[in-house]
Amino acid sequence: MHREEICERIREVGIVPAVRTSSTDDARFAAEAVAKSGIPLVEITMTVPGAIDVISYLVKNLPNVIVGAGTLLDVDTARLCVAAGVRFLTSPGLDLEIVSFAAKEKMCVMAGALTPTEVITAWKAGSDFVKVFPCAQVGGDSYIRALRGPLPHVPLIAAGGVNQQTASSFILAGADAIGIGRELIPKDWPRANPQRSTSTAPRRAHQRVGAPVRGLREERPRPESCLLNTAHIARGNPIPRDISPSSPHANFFARRT
Repeated sequence: MHREEICERIREVGIVPAVRTSSTDDARFAAEAVAKSGIPLVEITMTVPGAIDVISYLVKNLPNVIVGAGTLLDVDTARLCVAAGVRFLTSPGLDLEIVSFAAKEKMCVMAGALTPTEVITAWKAGSDFVKVFPCAQVGGDSYIRALRGPLPHVPLIAAGGVNQQTASSFILAGADAIGIGRELIPKDWPRANPQRSTSTAPRRAHQRVGAPVRGLREERPRPESCLLNTAHIARGNPIPRDISPSSPHANFFARRT
C-alpha cells in the first residue's frame, strides 16, 4: 500500500492501538489480539524490548495488518523500523528530522505536538497527521475542539489518556483518529492472562469508536487530510485555507459551537 492508502486506512479505522509491553513475547501476543479483534492497525512502541524484532515478526506473520513504529526519538531508529517493514512512523513529540525522513521514504508519519505552534509547525513540515499528545491532560476532547476551530485542515490524532469511555468524545470533537495505549492493552496484561485468552478490550474499543466515525463521515464534509497535505507540500503547492462563511468547513464547525 502507498502512503496515501495507509493514511486513508488510518482515518477509516479511527483507532491506532499502541502496544507497550514488558517483553517481546507479550508484545507479539498483544498485537495478535488486536488483529483478532478486527483492528487492522497496530503501533509497536520503541519502549518494547526487542521492538524491531517484534515488528519484523508481525510484518511477516500478519500481512493484513498495517504495522507502525511508535515512540520514535531519532532518525536512526526510524530507519531501522522502515527496514523492518513498518508502514507508518509516530513520535511523542515534534521531531522535524523524523518528519523529513518519512517524506523522503514516502512513509506515513504522525508527528507529536501539543501547543498550537507545534501543531502548525508539524503540519507545515509535512506530517500526514499531527498526534496531539498528551491530550487528556490538557483538556481532552475540548482541547481538540479548540484546535479544530482555527485549524480545520490539520488532521489530528488524539493520544495520551484516551480510553474506551472517552474515545467517542474525541472523534465527535473533530479528531480524525485516536491513539490508545495502556488503556486498551495494559503493560502487563498478557502476564495476567496465563491462558493467553484473547481480550475483548480491543474489540470493545473498536466498537465504541467505529460507530461515531461512520456517523461523522456521513454527516461532516471530508477534511483536507493527509492525501492533500503532504503530497501538495512535497510538490511545493499551496494548501487551500478557505474557511470563509461559505466554506463547508465553516458550516461544519458552526453547527458544533
